Amino acid sequence: MAKKEKGNRVRDALRAGGALPDPASSPVGPGKKDKGAKKLASAGERLAALQEALYAEGAGGGERSVLLVLQGMDTSGKGGTVGHVLGLVNPMGVQYAGFKKPTAAERRHDFLWRIRRRVPTPGHLGVFDRSHYEDILVPRVSGLLTAAERRRRYREINAFEQELTDAGTTLVKVFLHISPEEQLRRLTARLERPEKRWKFDPSDVLSRRHWPAYQQAYADLLDRTSTGHAPWYVVPADRKWYRNWAVAELLSETLAELDPQFPEPAYDVAEQLAALKGVGASG
Repeated sequence: MAKKEKGNRVRDALRAGGALPDPASSPVGPGKKDKGAKKLASAGERLAALQEALYAEGAGGGERSVLLVLQGMDTSGKGGTVGHVLGLVNPMGVQYAGFKKPTAAERRHDFLWRIRRRVPTPGHLGVFDRSHYEDILVPRVSGLLTAAERRRRYREINAFEQELTDAGTTLVKVFLHISPEEQLRRLTARLERPEKRWKFDPSDVLSRRHWPAYQQAYADLLDRTSTGHAPWYVVPADRKWYRNWAVAELLSETLAELDPQFPEPAYDVAEQLAALKGVGASG
């Protein structure tokens, strides 16, 4: 039991429940940037090895996958996390999906239709940059969902995530928790640096005006959809290096518990080695 608790150290510390942590805090793990960089490299090595085993397991007929769901206010680092954390593993085993405002075609279906089309296939590490949760957050703050409609969507999401779990997908849902002060610094930097202006959207300013409403929406969302089969984790995201380490560790711990296995070959290894040595190369 003690070994299992040690293996779940970061997940236990960052699991949603109660008051949100300080966005600049370190609830678990390194407290300084230089140490965080070293620990990220170590976590990346473990994560890469585990992801390779998961990919091989899927190629051998396994049905399991992992889905990282990233949510957070603008500039909280969803894209940065994808680059710094998923960049540590073999891209062949990664399936990325970024969700923006639904298109006209997508709006003709229920809100989970476009999500179901992008869930990871067996053996893959999937990542959602925003997700089905946008279809509660934005309409709620915009006043387009009644309380009854929100409750219905919460139920539909919980049922959908149970379906994924039952089918072999393990969800790692991460709320990147940023402060309004840090968001202001990052948005300002986007406007002041020409190479970053493409990332700025005037709607970001409007979202800042509704900061308290979004925080309440996230609080309710975490409370209503953090379940035993698909819990939420809250990662303080004011410090990018800590955010990257924490998400890498969450994935590493999750995959370590899954313990993916390389498939056994369908051939006799000794026989194939002998055959290989007996055949000369020809050009």
